[in-house]
Amino acid sequence: MIHKIAILADVHGNESALKAVLTDSEREHVTDYWFLGDLLMPGPGTKALFELINSYHFSVFLRGNWEDCYLAGVNNQIDVNDPGDIYIAKLAHYVEKQLTQKEQKLIEELPLSCVKEVNGLKIGLSHNLPTKNFGPFLAPAQPQENFDQLFNDNFDIAVYAHIHHQTMRYSTNDQLIINPGSIGQPFTSWPKLHDDLRAQYAILEIDDLGRIQVNFKRVSYDIEQEIVLAYKQNLPYFELYEELLREGTTHTHDIELLSQLNIKYSYLEDVKKWYEK
Repeated sequence: MIHKIAILADVHGNESALKAVLTDSEREHVTDYWFLGDLLMPGPGTKALFELINSYHFSVFLRGNWEDCYLAGVNNQIDVNDPGDIYIAKLAHYVEKQLTQKEQKLIEELPLSCVKEVNGLKIGLSHNLPTKNFGPFLAPAQPQENFDQLFNDNFDIAVYAHIHHQTMRYSTNDQLIINPGSIGQPFTSWPKLHDDLRAQYAILEIDDLGRIQVNFKRVSYDIEQEIVLAYKQNLPYFELYEELLREGTTHTHDIELLSQLNIKYSYLEDVKKWYEK
């Protein structure tokens, strides 16, 4: 049997982009779906994202670093004196109010990594490194030895996400490495490529003989529709999300700006009251 696998990652709450990618995958006659983490935050998508994943019968669902951020936010594992932590906690509260206990439990139990075997090929899947779903270790310009950590001796292919760059490269031993890019937050620092904000994913095709074809996809979606959705749902830090969608700019680590917004919208007080309950 020929397997045609859609590899998806880094939705970051962008429901409109995920829907567009899934619609495109249907046109491609995909036979399986693998999701590598970061489904939630900072976008408005919550329960509908889980419903989409369930309806397409994903066989892989991994835990990204933003799933860990969400859990830290709802479990009061943040520093209320850190504006960045308040940002995470306020978004986590927004998400938690809309999820069921079943969805909450699913997030808590998501694995960091897994292994799939398809037509004789052994494939390692992780959000970032197999034992660490955060950090810049696998950004494009990192040393080769960092990428070799994706493998044990038995893997033929490693697939990871997290860096929001579509990537195909090789290990020191010539094993294949694939990154599908980001559905909700595509990114590049090169100015002439920065404005392409289409949703990204990849299709891995493996035939009966174990031969592979990798197809990197970019899918347009209605950004204005997503902005309206975020506005209607009273998404915290709405202006930051709007800027992200229009310009591809993130402020997750902009402590000065986050501090200003926390004061302007009383987010710090909201988070403290939430934890007191």
